[in-house]
Amino acid sequence: MKLLIVRLSAMGDVIHALPLAENATAAGATVGWVVERAFAGLLEGNPHCARLFVADTRAWRKGPFSPRTLRAVTGLRRQLRAFSPDHTIDAQGLWKSAVIARMAGAPVAGFAAGERREVPSALLSAVRVTPASDMRHIVDRNLALLTAVGIPVAVRAPDASYLLARPSPEADAFLATLPRPFAVFHPGAGREDKVWGEDRLARLAHALGERRGLHPVISWGPGDEARAERLAALLPRASRPPFLDFPGLARLSAASRLFVGGDTGPLHLADALDTPTLALFGPTDPERNAPYRDRRGVVTSMHEIDDEAVLQRAIEMSG
Repeated sequence: MKLLIVRLSAMGDVIHALPLAENATAAGATVGWVVERAFAGLLEGNPHCARLFVADTRAWRKGPFSPRTLRAVTGLRRQLRAFSPDHTIDAQGLWKSAVIARMAGAPVAGFAAGERREVPSALLSAVRVTPASDMRHIVDRNLALLTAVGIPVAVRAPDASYLLARPSPEADAFLATLPRPFAVFHPGAGREDKVWGEDRLARLAHALGERRGLHPVISWGPGDEARAERLAALLPRASRPPFLDFPGLARLSAASRLFVGGDTGPLHLADALDTPTLALFGPTDPERNAPYRDRRGVVTSMHEIDDEAVLQRAIEMSG
């Protein structure tokens, strides 16, 4: 049996879909995965993905009718048809993922209309799944799609440890300079209302240094530069790595005593590596998006909660 997974983005969502591939492989299926170019590195080396197909929908939208876009879309369709899956899972529920899922020519299992952000895109799914009411977390909801195509679920928690087997000289060199133990602080997020604020992160980092001896490390990625710089100015003794790719970020996270951040991809990567996390949640629903492996470090209403209470939770999570 061949299974095609379509989960194009973003970082945390791709991580939350990892158990789809692991369970399918355990059941004897050959798995292909379609992912956006920006996140392809997150899946490279995954032993549960036999084929990786790369889409670049952001570039395609800039010139939807250009010869270059038409060649790219036609090429992807040709590759998917050659893979010839028996079933396709659309784990994203958008028009772009639904259209790509249909390209492969196999029956598509996707979320029902009421479970999607782009409701009409459900029309492109042959099997429309409504997860049970007690399936609140997106990992569990994704796995309902797997059950719908007849694949049993044995593993639920995302596991990104395969990234640690890939080389990252930049991360290794940086880690060699770090005092131990250390905690990683990630100030950025995809949305402004998901961030906790550099002032509060700095106070937390200072307190963890005093009470737990944790050296602060500032994590950052594309778009986080300004926040990382502000946090670095407030934490002059903190270490700040160079830009790290996915394997490098995995190495840094796995070596840390605690990862602190909002509802962001790097936080979910840390959890998928079994690193303790302090997850600062604001507008998003932690029942749906919390770190899956260990939810003890979830802080809700992060803008109202007392800093001392957050510190105590961080101390508990850092062991």
